[in-house]
Amino acid sequence: MQIMVTNDDGIGAPGIKALAEALTELGNVTVVAPDRERSATGHSLTLHAPLRVFELRQGWFAVDGTPTDCVNMGLHSLLPSPPDLVVSGINHGSNMGDDVTYSGTVAAAMEANLMGIPSLAVSLATYGATEYFPDAAKIALQVCRAMIRQGLPADTFLNLNIPNLPFAEIKTPLITRQGKRSFVGKIVDKIDPRGRKYYWIGSEEPSFIDDEGTDYNAVGKGHPSLTPLHLDLTNHRALEALKQWQLA
Repeated sequence: MQIMVTNDDGIGAPGIKALAEALTELGNVTVVAPDRERSATGHSLTLHAPLRVFELRQGWFAVDGTPTDCVNMGLHSLLPSPPDLVVSGINHGSNMGDDVTYSGTVAAAMEANLMGIPSLAVSLATYGATEYFPDAAKIALQVCRAMIRQGLPADTFLNLNIPNLPFAEIKTPLITRQGKRSFVGKIVDKIDPRGRKYYWIGSEEPSFIDDEGTDYNAVGKGHPSLTPLHLDLTNHRALEALKQWQLA
């Protein structure tokens, strides 16, 4: 198999190294990842500046762009043919609930899905120091094997969140739905040494509503959560209600 690996933490992050190493069991791995951290860039493309690519070693390419840029560069320029699988991660921090809309990790898998490539986003649910990226990579490998064996439904990519635990303590993965974040908005404003105000967004670790069957609930109980996602953002339940509106 030909496998492309990317992330949003940057090509030097420990998560991508553990993931790429684990996936060599499935075939040839090419890494195309941002040259620096690009967390929370969402599904953004670089349209108003050129992109530069640096081959750090054979099969490892650093791109000075977003994760979505990396997928485009890999599929259309750097790989000799489209890969059989695109895997994004392992992100340092969870990507659950509403946070998937911000996530560059998830966006990379989304972009591959748009191009018809089976794809998986992988995250380790901790924001602190951790030694469990290789353990999480074993879970990702198991899921990739299942994807290859079973195939994916049309218009579907997968979002995998893994508890921050040693492999022996991680429970069976659960198929989950996307949860909901409990938003407590906070912006820190401070004064820099020259007397000018500056602002910092996202200073608190996110919290989620602990509903049964959600990604957050599964990870909290020691299970990896595997959530099928797709790109249709239409609220189908609201269609009939809106059709009753008088718009003219």
